[in-house]
Amino acid sequence: MYLRIRNLCGILGVILPWLALFSAGIAERHNGEWWWSISATYYVSPALVGVLVPACIVLISYIGYDWTDNLITTLSGLFGLGIVLFPCAVSWKEPGTPVGFFQLPMEASNILHTVFACLFFLTIALNSLLQFTKHGAVMTERKILRNKIYRICGYGMLGLMAVFAVAKILGAPGWTVMVVEILLLHLFGFAWLVKGEAFPFLNDIEE
Repeated sequence: MYLRIRNLCGILGVILPWLALFSAGIAERHNGEWWWSISATYYVSPALVGVLVPACIVLISYIGYDWTDNLITTLSGLFGLGIVLFPCAVSWKEPGTPVGFFQLPMEASNILHTVFACLFFLTIALNSLLQFTKHGAVMTERKILRNKIYRICGYGMLGLMAVFAVAKILGAPGWTVMVVEILLLHLFGFAWLVKGEAFPFLNDIEE
């Protein structure tokens, strides 16, 4: 059961950007910037809500090894829901437009959206670095390999967040947000799939 939950979480993370791009791509659009971020597709496709909300529910309901495991996954799920409840700002809507579940002015919603997105990726990176790498008294060679993968995914997510911040400061093209988000979600999804034992060659061999 736990493996299925982990794999489900990983799969949802990997398919989210592509499903959002595909569904928004075939929808009626009024601006060419719809593909600049996954968050922007919120306004033209239900994919973001349809995929991220179930993933967050999985994270919130996930039962880990200890209270810290449960805390990190629960917080990441709540932060993910915040991404959906408070949409980002987009150029094709008038400033001050009420958006999201609470119908806040778009600029205020965008601030909360950014905060929740940063906290979401921060907590899932910490989960990969601090929780997935835990081990028992004996460390097998494959567990050592899995821990290397978890660390690559975790530090990779933290590094991408730093790249994103620098890119925004330097005024990088808008579409760079989508590229960073795709990479972040793939690292997140891959870490959870490894934890869910989706790749047999990485799993410990039972004697």
